Amino acid sequence: MDSQHLGPAAARGRRRGVLFDVDGTLVDSSYFHTLAWWQAFRQQGYDVPMAAIHHCVGMGGDRLVDSLLPSSRERDADAEILASHAAIFASNWPALRAFDGARDLLAQCHAGGLAVALASSARTQDLLATRRALGADAHIHAATSANDAKASKPAPDILIAALEALGVSPADAVYVGDAVWDMQAAAALGIPAIAVTCGGTSAAELRDAGAVQVYAGPRDLLENLQGSAIGTLLTASTPVA
Repeated sequence: MDSQHLGPAAARGRRRGVLFDVDGTLVDSSYFHTLAWWQAFRQQGYDVPMAAIHHCVGMGGDRLVDSLLPSSRERDADAEILASHAAIFASNWPALRAFDGARDLLAQCHAGGLAVALASSARTQDLLATRRALGADAHIHAATSANDAKASKPAPDILIAALEALGVSPADAVYVGDAVWDMQAAAALGIPAIAVTCGGTSAAELRDAGAVQVYAGPRDLLENLQGSAIGTLLTASTPVA
C-alpha cells in the first residue's frame, strides 16, 4: 500500500477506506463474462441460458460452474470450461470500457483522504486488463485478484485481503459492488455495501441481498456521494476546522 498518498486526514487518525468490485461496477464487462461462459459451456455440450449465467457472474469461476451445471456431470471437463472462458473473455479485452464516472469516483475518494482498493476476484491477467480500461491507477492504493483468496465471493476472503492491504478495519470501510454475491460478502464482515445496477442486477434484488444504498452507476454515486455511506467516511476523515 502506498500509505504516503492516503491524505493528511487519514494519516493523522484511523485509516478509512472504500473497496470497489471491478467487473460490472467500474468496468462494463459483466456481459462479456456472460457470453464467454455461455460459449465455454456450449463447447462442452452444455446449453445454459444466458440469464442464468449472468445471475451468477461475480462468483468465482469454480462456484459459477458448480452452480450452473448438474452435480452428476463428468467433472473432468470443468478445467477446460474455465480455460475456455478465460480465453474467450481475453479476446474481448480491447473492447472493455470504464463506466461513466468511474475514474472520477475513485479520484474523489482518494482526494478525500480515503484508502482505495479494488477488491476483485478476477484472474490476475483479467484484472490488469480492466485496470487498463479504468485508467485510474493514480487513485488506487491496493488491488486483489483470485490469487489473494482461498474462497471466492460470496465468501468474504477477497474483501479481507483488500482490507489487510490497506490497513483498514471492517468498521472503517464501505464496499461498492454490482452483484448479490458482493452484498453477501460484505455482510459477512459487517461492512456497509453500496450497490450499482450498471452490472445488470435489479435494485430490488440488490437491496434484498443487503445493499444499504443503490445507485445507477459510478456517475450517479459520485453525484450523490455526500449522502452515501462513502460520504459518511469522507466526513469522518475530514479534519475539524
